[in-house]
Amino acid sequence: MKQCLMRGLLASALGCAVLFGEANAQATEASLGASLQGLLSYAREHNPELAARSLEAEANRERVEPAGALPDPRFQLEMMDFTNTVSGGGASLLPGAVGQTRYRIIQSVPFWGKRGLRSGVAEALAEQSARVADRTALEIEARIKTAYVRYYQADGQSAILGETLALLDGLSRLVETRYSVGLVPQQDAIRAHSELTALKIERVEAERRRRDAVAKLNTQLPRRADAPLDAPTRLPDVPAQLDLAALFERARSLSPSLARERLGADAAAKSRELVYLNRYPDFGVSLTNSRPQSGTDSWDLMLEVNIPLQQSSRRAQEREAGRRVDAARSQVAAAEARLNGQLGEVHAALEANVDKARLLRGTLLPQALANFDAAMAGYESGRVNFNTLIEAERQILRARLALLDADAEIHISLAELELLVGAPL
Repeated sequence: MKQCLMRGLLASALGCAVLFGEANAQATEASLGASLQGLLSYAREHNPELAARSLEAEANRERVEPAGALPDPRFQLEMMDFTNTVSGGGASLLPGAVGQTRYRIIQSVPFWGKRGLRSGVAEALAEQSARVADRTALEIEARIKTAYVRYYQADGQSAILGETLALLDGLSRLVETRYSVGLVPQQDAIRAHSELTALKIERVEAERRRRDAVAKLNTQLPRRADAPLDAPTRLPDVPAQLDLAALFERARSLSPSLARERLGADAAAKSRELVYLNRYPDFGVSLTNSRPQSGTDSWDLMLEVNIPLQQSSRRAQEREAGRRVDAARSQVAAAEARLNGQLGEVHAALEANVDKARLLRGTLLPQALANFDAAMAGYESGRVNFNTLIEAERQILRARLALLDADAEIHISLAELELLVGAPL
């Protein structure tokens, strides 16, 4: 009867661990903490870092229109013969009371194409800022996902240790009963209590990790470090299969980091074109209204052009602009190579943890359970000692914790892949 009771307790505890979170999948999600999506939605609305990047991107976009606008016109007021020497009057600084007053409006006009290129450079830089905001949003989401996984892991470790404590408490009562009738030595009872104490210490440490995970998760939202969070219910589903080549192709088209480097190259190319246009002159147009103190008003039209005489200086600027274009394109190639390597590393870690979790769930954990059943039966019949039974129980605990750790590492790798790719998987 006792053996059946112990096996039933172990099977119940094991089922809770293997299916941790799945039993609550249909439960009503609480306000904050139970659902990863709820945490992400909260961060999108309240995270100041994300708000700052978004506002910076909006501010930089407002630079596009001014970059391509004409310069402001200038107004000149010219008072000729303000001493009134010709007319014989006294000196004056009032328009109309001098020999001649001229009102002039001057408008500078850049060479054709320069305004469009200036707008293009400003737009590329604004888009760069927008991609920085996108990257920041992805980084914040990745940090929240990682913190949530660690919270789920710490909460699961505490639950597993609690279930193991209940199992070991049952074993301890069994040992005490057998010791009271002289079937086992006193060392078995001492060892059982020692194991209980050791597990309690491990659970205290697991609770510390849980509180630490809560604080780190709240920091990313952001909230007070000690703000309460509901228990995590489940981790997101894992994609069936992820092809590395397909991931890299998606990253090339979606990654904000790569897009930012490409926009930098685009801005450098437009800047180079703008430097080449500096070989050609800019213009100025002025309209002047001349009003003599006595006489008829007249109008003057003037055109001016600057002379691009310093050609050696312009050639140096053109060479500089060309080098910057080459450097920007090299940065794009370096970013793609770096991204390819990072994807390969994270993908390898993901595949290894998937294989590890499969072996733990499908092979090691059932073997540990069978070993415990055999050890329990052998201990009750006197064929094995208590140390063998405790080691069998420890093997189950290690397998369950290792499975939880492997599942956590899988989801952390997924969060890293999503950050690199630039989109959910």
